[in-house]
Amino acid sequence: MSLPDLRKSFDRAGYICDEVTSLTVYLALELQKPLLIEGAPGVGKTEMGKVLAELLDTDLIRLQCYEGLDETKALYEWNYQRQLLRIQMDRELGEGKISEEDLFSDRYLLERPLLKAIRSEKRSVLLIDEVDKCDPEFEAFLFEVLSDFQVSIPELGTIPARNIPVVVLTSNNERELSDGLKRRCIYLYLEFPEVEKEVRIIKAKVPGVADRLAWETARVISRLRQQSELRKKPSIAETLDWVTALVSLNRTRLDGRTVSETLNLVLKNHADRQVFDLQLGERGVEEILKESGGGGDICGCR
Repeated sequence: MSLPDLRKSFDRAGYICDEVTSLTVYLALELQKPLLIEGAPGVGKTEMGKVLAELLDTDLIRLQCYEGLDETKALYEWNYQRQLLRIQMDRELGEGKISEEDLFSDRYLLERPLLKAIRSEKRSVLLIDEVDKCDPEFEAFLFEVLSDFQVSIPELGTIPARNIPVVVLTSNNERELSDGLKRRCIYLYLEFPEVEKEVRIIKAKVPGVADRLAWETARVISRLRQQSELRKKPSIAETLDWVTALVSLNRTRLDGRTVSETLNLVLKNHADRQVFDLQLGERGVEEILKESGGGGDICGCR
């Protein structure tokens, strides 16, 4: 896939991104190197993995990281219940002693995401989500997979990748990742979109949305994200949920009361709602909407 084809594919899939993003993803695909995406929650990091699986028409294999994640949950486990059942059946049938090689073979192996991606019959997309939440020890374990695209199982030996997967790692930057991990990856930082870009995203993802509504919603969301006191800034997904709800209510434009009544779709804790009431409120929203009057030229809704 050429770079222009990749850009067109992103547009067709409704994933609106700039040239730097599409170029970085293209290089990761061409060089067969993992793509590490950092950014605030909700900027579209996880969505990148999903979109790439769609564009490449392949399986998405997802590993959700968390504190305490270890190899048995990420790589493989032995099916101990089935092994014990085999031993019991063998004793009852009097078939003799079972060898260790019989018990520790493929038929008793439970694949977890990393091994599944390594052994996939076709090139898959491996999404390692929120890698900053796992322990540094597990991060170090990932080095072998990301460097050599192979894993080691003591009972079976080293298993190289049948097809090198497309690897996408995401990080909310809650802790600093190691230099060793970063060296193995191509790095991309995603920020919340500017108003004009979010308008494009809204129009691509919400059929039938009025141009004015798309523009005004993007303006309000942008102002909300500028409130430093917010515990959680509205994600792109929450923006789309909000617009979809407004369309279902047959709204074609915003006003302060509508924003106040439906804001629970984007601000999802009481403290953030209080920040809105104190910093903006319905009157503040009306001021934002007046400021956005000139934005109609951008989205054709003068």
